[in-house]
This record gives sequence, C-alpha cells and structure tokens, in this order.
Amino acid sequence: MGFFDANEVFFTVPYFDYAMSYLEFFGTLLTLLSVVLVARRNIWNWPVGIAGVILFGILFYQIQLYADFFEQIYYFGASVVGWVLWHQVRKDVTVTKLSRNEWFATIGVCVGGSIAASWFLLNIHTLLPGLFPDPASFAVVDATTTVVSFTAQFLLVRRKVENWLLWIGVDVVAIWLYWEKDVPFISLLYVCFLCIATYGYFNYRRKERTGEAA
Repeated sequence: MGFFDANEVFFTVPYFDYAMSYLEFFGTLLTLLSVVLVARRNIWNWPVGIAGVILFGILFYQIQLYADFFEQIYYFGASVVGWVLWHQVRKDVTVTKLSRNEWFATIGVCVGGSIAASWFLLNIHTLLPGLFPDPASFAVVDATTTVVSFTAQFLLVRRKVENWLLWIGVDVVAIWLYWEKDVPFISLLYVCFLCIATYGYFNYRRKERTGEAA
C-alpha cells in the first residue's frame, strides 16, 4: 500500500526512536491546519480538513479504532456540507449560542448516542466479521468521543459557540486515548487541538457578543 500503509515509515523521530508513518504525519498536519483555519473562521478549513480526514480514516481502520474510522466518514460528509453552507453565507459568517432547549437536545444526543455506539462497537467484530475481524480497541471511550465529536461538528457547521466546549472535552480524552494506542504524534496533535479549541471558544464568544461577522 506504500503511502497508505500505517506500517510504512516516513521517518524516525530522533531521540524517541518512533517510526512515523506517512498517514500519521500528513493526516496530522492537514487536520491541525484545518482546525487553525476554522478557529479563525476561514472557509479554507473545509477542503484542507477533507484531505486530512481521508488520511486519518485509512489510518484508524488499520489500527482498529473503528469508531474513529466511522467518524472520519461523517467528517467527510459534514465538511462538504459545511463548505457549501459557509460559501453561501461567507459575507456574513456570524456565530450564535445554543438555546436552553438546544442544550438539552445536545446532551440527550450525546448520552443516548454514546450508549448505542458503545454497544455497536463492543459487538462489531461479531456483527460484521468480514469488514472488522478484530475487536474494537477501547470501544466505549472511542464510541463516546466519536458521538460527542459528531455533535460538535454539527454545531460547528451551524456556527454555534458551544461547539468548542464539546471539542475541548473530546480533546482531553483523545490525548490519553491516542497515547495508549501508541500513536503519540496524534496525541500531541490533540494537545494542540485543545489549545486551539480554547482559543476558538473565546474568539467565537467574543464575536457572538459583538455580532461581528467574518
């Protein structure tokens, strides 16, 4: 598979003796760039992010993080939709806050979706053995962060301030998860994501209060 093989080494990180794959390196760089762009409300975050999710989707399938694999498929579709919507309103990319009812709905989706997704991942190797012969790794944690990420991405497409609060929670857990899965470069990426999400939250909140458009 060459470039698309998770075991194909791009270079070895000095001092740590860590073999960096092409997928991990370029997927990380593109994804990091897309998050920086979206925190700054730049429409180019979408095409850059699409390239990143394709590479990460291939990587996560190969290391049995199946929820993350499905997450990349969702991100791909959501990014296409987001790109179209932001393009249509790019002269007025304003941000808003969730109402109380929207908050309740968001929490309900995260809890209910996490339970359903956890059951599915815990049984995916028996339900779909042809596609997923190995049991999912960290199934409950992976499922929960995936559902919350789905919800956060939906709120991001709608330009809601609170999308960043969900991303902050996901990033904290993901830092630990990817370290445990022995992909430390992605774990480090999520440290950067955590910083960017914090910046994004305060930036969006300030823009929402002033009503300033991009």
